[in-house]
Amino acid sequence: MQDERHLGLFGATAIGVGAIVGGGVLALAGVAFATTGPSAILAFALNGGIALLTAISFASLARRFPESGGTYTYAKKVLSIEVAFVVGWVVWFASIVAGVLYALGFSAFMVEGIERALAVGGFSIDWLDTTVMRAGLAFLAVGFYTVMLVRRSAGGGNAATIGKVIVFALLLLGGAWAWLGPSPSEVMGRLTPFFSRGPIGLVQSMGYTFIALQGFDLIAAVGGEVRDPSRNIPRAMYLSLAIALVIYLPLLFFMATVGAPAEGLTATAQENPESLVAAAAGRFMGPVGYWLVIGAGILSMLSALQANLYGASRVAFAMARDRTLPRKLGQMRGASGTPAVAILVTGAMIATIAVAVGDVAAAGAASSLIFLISFAMVHWSAGLATRRSGGERLPVVPIVGAALCLGLAVFQAFAVREAGVVAVSWLGIGVVLYLTLLAPGAQLADVSAEARDPNLARLRGRSPLVLVPIANPDSAASLVDVAATVRTPGAGRILLLSVVRTPSDPLQLEELLLPDAQKILGESLQRSLESSLIAETLFTIATDVWGEIARVAQGHGCETVLLGFPKLTTPGLEAKLESLVASVDADAVVVSAPPRWRMSEAKHVLVPLGGRRDQSRLRARLLSSLSRSQERSVTFLRTLPTATAPETRVRLERFAHDLARDEAAGPYNVEIVYTDEAEKTIIEHASRADLVVMGMRGRNQGKPGLGGLSKAIARETDVPLILIGRRPTRTLSMPTLTFRGR
Repeated sequence: MQDERHLGLFGATAIGVGAIVGGGVLALAGVAFATTGPSAILAFALNGGIALLTAISFASLARRFPESGGTYTYAKKVLSIEVAFVVGWVVWFASIVAGVLYALGFSAFMVEGIERALAVGGFSIDWLDTTVMRAGLAFLAVGFYTVMLVRRSAGGGNAATIGKVIVFALLLLGGAWAWLGPSPSEVMGRLTPFFSRGPIGLVQSMGYTFIALQGFDLIAAVGGEVRDPSRNIPRAMYLSLAIALVIYLPLLFFMATVGAPAEGLTATAQENPESLVAAAAGRFMGPVGYWLVIGAGILSMLSALQANLYGASRVAFAMARDRTLPRKLGQMRGASGTPAVAILVTGAMIATIAVAVGDVAAAGAASSLIFLISFAMVHWSAGLATRRSGGERLPVVPIVGAALCLGLAVFQAFAVREAGVVAVSWLGIGVVLYLTLLAPGAQLADVSAEARDPNLARLRGRSPLVLVPIANPDSAASLVDVAATVRTPGAGRILLLSVVRTPSDPLQLEELLLPDAQKILGESLQRSLESSLIAETLFTIATDVWGEIARVAQGHGCETVLLGFPKLTTPGLEAKLESLVASVDADAVVVSAPPRWRMSEAKHVLVPLGGRRDQSRLRARLLSSLSRSQERSVTFLRTLPTATAPETRVRLERFAHDLARDEAAGPYNVEIVYTDEAEKTIIEHASRADLVVMGMRGRNQGKPGLGGLSKAIARETDVPLILIGRRPTRTLSMPTLTFRGR
């Protein structure tokens, strides 16, 4: 997909109009009239109101996040990665099912036209031939647009969209002309009874046909390709929705009046809903009207199919980049710059389901239900984004819009149980897929994104706290520098802590210890201001300093604890450190570095690897935090015994490369060294680095330990060393850093 934003207002609006106008109303108007009678006009109007509220929420999110991915991207910004996956999974499938609807609609109109043309010549097609022909035409249409979109990055031309708008304009002119003939009272009488099945039928008709107004959301799905997105995306959404309603409502009115037989349209719709629009147009425009509808139907279904395939592939591509779908779906086709794999997989799913289902009404019901769920999630995301950005406390539009979407979705799930089963089954498949295959990679990508994006944590409602106990003014500069690096950007807070041991003589507290504490906090606060940080300060008195640090960390819900130690190899230090780390429910990192050392000095980072992913999320977060301020060169080092079997070598080397690829936030390389002196090899590599990052042994099993290798590196080199150990609980917290100056 090209980085250039190549879509202007017209191009973005054309995507929406291509997806909305024609396909849904032509495929489902008959179903609507069969379900509720002439009040189908009201059903479309009410759906238009719900769609307008949704477009307002979409527009507010598009202004904040002008990126491709649409609903999925918005959910990722304000919710957790797990919820974002569910949203993306639903939206992707919603566009797939919409594509199925339009592929089937295209084949239905083609077969209708072929049958009518053959009937003129005295020929006919039996039921089996019709069924096979519809399936084959649907498959060919999906295949054609899949190949076209793989080859062309801009989504094809707009000829079909412009053509169908012209055809609909002719139909509306024909309907208006027909109104000049009979008396108004005669044609208005065909609207009686307006509600053939009462309020229940009206709501059910809304559920069936909501998909007819879907399509403006696809503009957000390709937001990364729109020029001046904060202006053009909202305008294109409103324009495409307005154009659709201006066409739909008069057309439905003409169908129910001058296009209806004397007894009304309901009975005719129940007999043959798929050809209702063509039959109605034939009544007020003759054969020309009939063939105009057939032509409009073919063009509408094709353009809507193309738009949904285009938008769905961009959602899949955005998810693949975040590892919430397999990474292969994020591969690009070099010649055209298109997400080729995402397009091919999406097209294959549409074609397979279209051939298997073959029922336009069932596809419409399922797609409407799934889009209603996804639009409710859009309102939820918009409301949260507004509140967390300091907007109104009770955003009215998202609340009302979400309630309407969810209410109609619940009704639809019970009224058309097949649609509910499809939605629940797809969600179940997604949850299983995520938990078994996708979760580790998605969480790694997410923690890296949060470490780099200055707004992500704030929009998600998180305000993680870094606790920095300082006992020596000389180490304040390094401690604050480390805290500035690892704190969550935009929302992370820093708490500077000075703990004074309770003296045996109370006079010593005021005369000796308090001035030292004030000096420590003063120096720390000065360093934080120099780093453009606004730090909080806390002064406490306790008999057990180590226990007091743990108490403050727990009491303040800290995600990061940053400690300073005189020497990693000091006798007795390991036991105290392990006791502290074990008592704090936070990720833990021990840093050994000179007092005046700065993170900016770490140009080349060495990351020795083991055979597990225990520390992957914490390590990915830390490496991303380092890359936020400047680009670093990272080397992942894996040592293996020389006697390692060839087949084991291949597996372990692949594991090391996959792990490095997942965790690196910038340039990196992987070194595999076969040696029987692993410790010596790692120390040699460490001596040439500016910083070493290692995992803390056993932290995730609740048995933290510094490890002999880390102490050997601290003893035999002067390189700064960071030991990391994530908390035993499964959270996405900011790393808890333990810092030592020496």
